[in-house]
Amino acid sequence: MKTLNLIRLAEPQLEFKYGQTLVYPRDGLYLYGPVDGGRPSIHYGAIGTKSGVERLGRWAKAVAGFVDIPPPRKGAKAIEPQHIPFPGFSAAFNSNWPVYPKTVIDTIDSAALSKALRISNRNEAIKAAVDLYVNALVARCDRIEDAPSFWFVVIPEEVYDLGRPLSRIPTKEKIPGKTRISRAEALKLDNQPTLFGLEEAEADVYKYATHFRRQLKARLLSPKIVTQIVRETTLTPDDFLRSDGQRKRRIEDNATVAWKLTTGSYYKAGGRPWQLAGVREGVCYVGLAYKRREATADDGFACCAAQMFLSSGEGIVFRGALGPWYNSDTKQFHIDEPAAKRLIEMVVQEYRDQHNNQPPKESFLHAKSHFSDEEWSGFASGAPPETNVVGVQISDAQDALKLFRPGKYPVLRGTALLLSESEAYVWTSGYAPRLDTYLGPETPNPLLVRRQRGNCELETILEDVMSLTKINFNSCLHNDRLPVTIRFADAVGEVILAAPQTSEPKLAFKYYI
Repeated sequence: MKTLNLIRLAEPQLEFKYGQTLVYPRDGLYLYGPVDGGRPSIHYGAIGTKSGVERLGRWAKAVAGFVDIPPPRKGAKAIEPQHIPFPGFSAAFNSNWPVYPKTVIDTIDSAALSKALRISNRNEAIKAAVDLYVNALVARCDRIEDAPSFWFVVIPEEVYDLGRPLSRIPTKEKIPGKTRISRAEALKLDNQPTLFGLEEAEADVYKYATHFRRQLKARLLSPKIVTQIVRETTLTPDDFLRSDGQRKRRIEDNATVAWKLTTGSYYKAGGRPWQLAGVREGVCYVGLAYKRREATADDGFACCAAQMFLSSGEGIVFRGALGPWYNSDTKQFHIDEPAAKRLIEMVVQEYRDQHNNQPPKESFLHAKSHFSDEEWSGFASGAPPETNVVGVQISDAQDALKLFRPGKYPVLRGTALLLSESEAYVWTSGYAPRLDTYLGPETPNPLLVRRQRGNCELETILEDVMSLTKINFNSCLHNDRLPVTIRFADAVGEVILAAPQTSEPKLAFKYYI
């Protein structure tokens, strides 16, 4: 009978100012401040309707000061350790937080936005809505010399409701658009262009995603404009109440929202809130992102990108080639040898640029699918001899296995069941002692982690996976369930394909999230 080995991985430590280490980001920022010591000032811009920008101003003023945690819920513990008061932006990040944005665009017309969102052709509708923001942002940034580090893009709730692929407009509210050509006809034109430029111009709307957020991010890659998209209902939820006086939208408490939005703001302004502590020298992690191309006659075509992360949490996205990477029979993505070689060469060169021309000692490639012989040959040949390249497959083992323990709390986060020398289940979610709770909605599910290629101790790989669940700077959580290399893989691919790309193939991760 095969013996299964159950181990517990230690909770990874994070480093903050003065070299202090703790496991919970909010503890470290509250007590010590960011690992980079802080910034003189945060320069941000704001764009939205007049009411949206006014709501951002009220929220910005609120987070300049102390934001308390809510009283315990009925039946809850008197003290819930996951809740930490927000001490104010300057206190948490050792940086000046201007209550007023560096520059403001409050000329987004509510009526024009509402009308655009209701155009019956959904591709035309979302592009028209995004046009209102993108055109204004690009025009303003072209005119000013010292542009903001990032922009708050404040959106009314109807942009969220109507600006997604599955959104439906009531028949009575639909507005005729200008696009007369159908999606099917646009596909034909893409493969067989005509002499009629008007038809091709109309067909262009189908090259843009019917998702407001993704399309906005994609179209701002080329002008290099960093954004933080936020709903008005997130900023001032008490402005939106039901007839019974309760909030229309159920959101987290004000302190939690403050922690999350300000951490993302600090990161997008160029700061480093925290970094992994005690990480091996010379290591980089690469997440492979694939996404099938929308609206194409050949559904095997997909984009490939690589997300490189260092122990500091800094991320770079490398856009690879568009090609026939998707296999409809196996439902998996695999690039060919030349594409794999080019991708790893870009990663290694970027690492050299940041480390005095020294290549990484170890490069871990994380993917949801397995590595084929052809693509692995490209990855291996593209890396220098002194770099140990390891291929790791990380998949969601939802409902594959359940572990239970005595008491009212589930399995401990960091529990790992070793199946062999190269394969294990690992519970990256579960009971966290620092929080004295499990924050998930159901019994935790493990990840299945396989060392598929290369040489490295399995336990080292599992420890790295645990660490990479703690460097999501777009939030301020104790941990995510997925490592950052995998968590944002779909989101990156979706942004790349949300609009025709003319941007350079290498951009910082903050442009995509």
